[in-house]
Amino acid sequence: MSGQGPRSDTVFRLTSPDFEPETTLDIRHASHRIGGADESPALDWSGAPDDTAGFLLVVEDSDAPTRKPFVHCVALLEPSLRSLSRNALHADTTEPGVRVLRSGFGSGCMGPAPIKGHGPHRYVFQLFALGAPLTTAAGKPVGNAKPRDVLAAAQAVGQARIDGFYERR
Repeated sequence: MSGQGPRSDTVFRLTSPDFEPETTLDIRHASHRIGGADESPALDWSGAPDDTAGFLLVVEDSDAPTRKPFVHCVALLEPSLRSLSRNALHADTTEPGVRVLRSGFGSGCMGPAPIKGHGPHRYVFQLFALGAPLTTAAGKPVGNAKPRDVLAAAQAVGQARIDGFYERR
């Protein structure tokens, strides 16, 4: 895994109809700050453990010039979900079973926005199957907690991942 999420040995499958693993993300998924639409890609998953109490989705830029990967999105998902539609991860989403939390940019999710001329950046979409509902982190309501506190509080029983790239020339 890229770096900041909970760990589990149980691996399940995460795919996207919007991009193949290890390929370039479309401009529509990039940040509005660089001409994109901040449109989160659709995601599908299967094979999660039967005892999953919920899912934690974390999207991060593992090539950001920071000490740790930069978190672009954190979201809690109901255990019955097996997919997200395109653009389900914006700050005021009405997607059933989706709760978008604070990320490195504040409220909501932000698309790729690598530094111009810095080369291709890897965007890691990590989905963690949680063994217990995640309701608080570091003594704060989850919606107000910092991403690192949410990740520290999560206890994974399974994990899945798909990576895409984006480069700003």
